Amino acid sequence: MKKEVAKKLLKLVNVKSNTDLLEFYAKERVQILYRQLEQLVNIDEIRQMQGAIKEIKRLTTIRDEVVEKAKDKYD
Repeated sequence: MKKEVAKKLLKLVNVKSNTDLLEFYAKERVQILYRQLEQLVNIDEIRQMQGAIKEIKRLTTIRDEVVEKAKDKYD
Protein backbone atom coordinates (compact mmCIF):
# COMPACT_ATOMS: atom_id res chain seq x y z
CA MET A 1 0.00 0.00 0.00
CA LYS A 2 1.33 3.40 -0.92
CA LYS A 3 1.70 6.00 1.79
CA GLU A 4 -0.75 8.36 0.02
CA VAL A 5 -3.41 5.65 -0.05
CA ALA A 6 -2.83 4.88 3.62
CA LYS A 7 -3.24 8.54 4.55
CA LYS A 8 -6.58 8.70 2.74
CA LEU A 9 -7.76 5.52 4.46
CA LEU A 10 -6.94 6.94 7.89
CA LYS A 11 -10.29 8.73 7.74
CA LEU A 12 -11.99 5.35 7.51
CA VAL A 13 -9.98 3.34 10.03
CA ASN A 14 -9.71 5.96 12.75
CA VAL A 15 -13.44 5.67 13.46
CA LYS A 16 -13.98 2.61 15.66
CA SER A 17 -17.51 2.00 14.40
CA ASN A 18 -16.15 1.81 10.85
CA THR A 19 -13.49 -0.75 11.72
CA ASP A 20 -16.01 -2.74 13.76
CA LEU A 21 -18.33 -2.88 10.75
CA LEU A 22 -15.50 -3.86 8.40
CA GLU A 23 -14.52 -6.67 10.76
CA PHE A 24 -18.13 -7.82 11.02
CA TYR A 25 -18.44 -7.86 7.22
CA ALA A 26 -15.15 -9.73 6.83
CA LYS A 27 -16.17 -12.44 9.28
CA GLU A 28 -19.56 -12.89 7.63
CA ARG A 29 -18.01 -13.02 4.17
CA VAL A 30 -15.37 -15.54 5.24
CA GLN A 31 -18.10 -17.85 6.57
CA ILE A 32 -19.84 -17.72 3.20
CA LEU A 33 -16.59 -18.39 1.35
CA TYR A 34 -15.74 -21.35 3.60
CA ARG A 35 -19.12 -22.91 2.82
CA GLN A 36 -18.42 -22.46 -0.89
CA LEU A 37 -14.91 -23.84 -0.46
CA GLU A 38 -16.28 -27.03 1.07
CA GLN A 39 -18.15 -27.75 -2.17
CA LEU A 40 -15.20 -27.31 -4.53
CA VAL A 41 -13.28 -30.22 -6.04
CA ASN A 42 -11.14 -28.49 -8.66
CA ILE A 43 -7.74 -27.64 -7.17
CA ASP A 44 -7.47 -24.37 -9.11
CA GLU A 45 -10.86 -23.23 -7.80
CA ILE A 46 -9.84 -24.26 -4.28
CA ARG A 47 -6.66 -22.18 -4.50
CA GLN A 48 -8.60 -19.23 -5.88
CA MET A 49 -11.11 -19.45 -3.03
CA GLN A 50 -8.31 -19.71 -0.48
CA GLY A 51 -6.81 -16.53 -1.91
CA ALA A 52 -10.16 -14.77 -1.69
CA ILE A 53 -10.50 -15.82 1.95
CA LYS A 54 -7.00 -14.57 2.73
CA GLU A 55 -7.75 -11.16 1.20
CA ILE A 56 -11.05 -10.79 3.03
CA LYS A 57 -9.32 -11.67 6.31
CA ARG A 58 -6.94 -8.77 5.69
CA LEU A 59 -9.85 -6.42 6.35
CA THR A 60 -9.63 -7.40 10.01
CA THR A 61 -6.12 -5.94 10.18
CA ILE A 62 -6.63 -2.97 7.87
CA ARG A 63 -6.40 -0.41 10.66
CA ASP A 64 -2.97 -1.64 11.77
CA GLU A 65 -1.73 -1.77 8.19
CA VAL A 66 -2.99 1.71 7.32
CA VAL A 67 -1.66 3.36 10.48
CA GLU A 68 1.75 1.71 10.07
CA LYS A 69 2.07 2.63 6.40
CA ALA A 70 0.82 6.20 6.92
CA LYS A 71 3.60 6.89 9.40
CA ASP A 72 6.26 4.95 7.47
CA LYS A 73 9.26 7.18 6.79
CA TYR A 74 10.63 4.89 4.10
CA ASP A 75 7.86 4.93 1.50
